[in-house]
Amino acid sequence: MIADQDSQINQRIAARVRSLRTAQNLTLDALAAESAVSRSMLSLIERGESSPTAVVLEKIARGLGVSLAALFDDPAAPANPVARREDHTPWRDPGSGYVRRNISPENYPSPIKIVDVTLPPKARVAYEAGSREVPLAQQVWVQAGTLEVTVGKVAYRLMQDDCLGMSLNDPISFHNRTSKPVRYIVVVGQERTRWN
Repeated sequence: MIADQDSQINQRIAARVRSLRTAQNLTLDALAAESAVSRSMLSLIERGESSPTAVVLEKIARGLGVSLAALFDDPAAPANPVARREDHTPWRDPGSGYVRRNISPENYPSPIKIVDVTLPPKARVAYEAGSREVPLAQQVWVQAGTLEVTVGKVAYRLMQDDCLGMSLNDPISFHNRTSKPVRYIVVVGQERTRWN
């Protein structure tokens, strides 16, 4: 059952990356240059023959100018303002073991995405910095456990019900130094200019 679910989500990611790339008239070589992911890896991902890590998917998302959460939408799903519990397909990162579920409705035109994440004990995931055509902001709201988030060179220790806001311009790492899983909600949206 888990293998089938993994295969299904890999096929969804494959279709979504291919759909976004072709919609932008990008060749595999052009996306490779934009994302710093090799052409051969991109080809494997688009054919559903690779289980890419969250770090690799974040690079691809940045190259496509979208959020990581956008890569998990099913391109064939109709836009619907309601996402039901059964629509929240979990995905396990083969690198860190963290499990993420997109909570937001698929393909619904909204400037925000909501993601539910569980980071296993002692696990860490780190994303590189990179500029995007449309700047993104992110907030992390801890539901259970203790999470260390490092943004650039500043580390934050977040406890249950703490929330951290950040821009996705600096390197960011998530680290669970404890022996229990940590669960948190991530909200990603287009960054707005500050109010005057």
